[in-house]
Amino acid sequence: MSLEKLKPYFPWLTLGVLLLLVGAVNPSFLNPASLLQLVADIVPLFIMAVGMTFAIYIGGIDLSVQQVANLVTVIATVYLAQFGVFVTVICIAVGFAIGAVSGWVTTRQFVPSFVATLAMGFIALSGARFLSGERALSMNAEARDASFGWMFGNTGGVPHELIIAALLLALAWFLQTRTTFGRALKSVGAGELAAVASGLNVHRIKILAFALSGAFAAIAGLMFSVKLSGGDANLANGFLILAIVAVLVGGTPLTGGVGGVINTLVGTLIVVVIRSAMVYLEIDATMQQMIFGLILILAIATTIDRSKMRIVK
Repeated sequence: MSLEKLKPYFPWLTLGVLLLLVGAVNPSFLNPASLLQLVADIVPLFIMAVGMTFAIYIGGIDLSVQQVANLVTVIATVYLAQFGVFVTVICIAVGFAIGAVSGWVTTRQFVPSFVATLAMGFIALSGARFLSGERALSMNAEARDASFGWMFGNTGGVPHELIIAALLLALAWFLQTRTTFGRALKSVGAGELAAVASGLNVHRIKILAFALSGAFAAIAGLMFSVKLSGGDANLANGFLILAIVAVLVGGTPLTGGVGGVINTLVGTLIVVVIRSAMVYLEIDATMQQMIFGLILILAIATTIDRSKMRIVK
C-alpha cells in the first residue's frame, strides 16, 4: 500500500502509538475508568473543535471560537437565574449570530476568514468584559443545580458529558455526510470555483458553516461555565490553539474538502493523550504551549494540499 493511501489512517495510527507509549510509561493511564473521566474533562474542547471543523472543512478558519466561549460563560452566569435552562437558547443564538456575521464579512466583504473571525473575536471579548464588569463572576449555585445539575451526573458509569458530546457528534456527522448541505460543504472545500460553476449558493453555505462553528463554540462555553460554576472574559483562554490542533492532526487540512468531524474526534483524543503525557512528565504550562505550537506547524505541513496552494504568502 502506498504512502498516499495510508495517509487517511495516520491519525488513527498516531493515536494508537501514543496510547501504547503513554501506557508503557504509566500503566494506570489505560485504566478504563480513568480514561472515561479524562475524556469527559475535555468535552467542551471537543465540542469547540467539532464546530471549528465546519469552518476548516470549507477552507476557512474561525479564530473567534475561544472568545465566543468566553462571552457565553459570562452570559450564562449573568442570566441563568433569570431565564433558567432557557439561557441555553440565548447562548447558542449569540454564538450562531457571531459566526454568521463572520461568514457574511468573509463572503460579502471579501475579508479573509482569519481576519474577519479574529475581529469578531475581539468584539466578543469586549462584550464579555463589559457584561462582566471585567471581573470573574460566580454562578447562582441553586439555579445551576436546578437547570443543569443533570449535565454532570453519570448513567451506568458513563458521564453525561460524554453522552452530550456523542449526540452533538452524531448531529454534526449527520449534517456533514447525510444532507445536501454537507455535500455542498465538501464541494466548496474541494474547489470553490467549481462549486460556484455548478450553481451552489456558496455564500450561504459558507455563512452557515461559520454560524455552526459559532453555535458549537457557544455550547462549549456554556458547558465550561456550568462545570466551573462561573463566567469570566478569560475563562476559556488556551482553547483556541488546542481546537485548531485537534482538527488538523485529525486529518482535516486548512485547504478543506477532506476529513470531517469523525477525524476531529480522533484529533481531540490525540491532543488529550499528549496533554496527559506532558502533565505526567511535569512539563510546565508555558512549555506545553510551545510544544502544541510546534505540533500545529507539523500538522499543517503534513496535511495541507499543496496542489491548491502553489504559492504561500
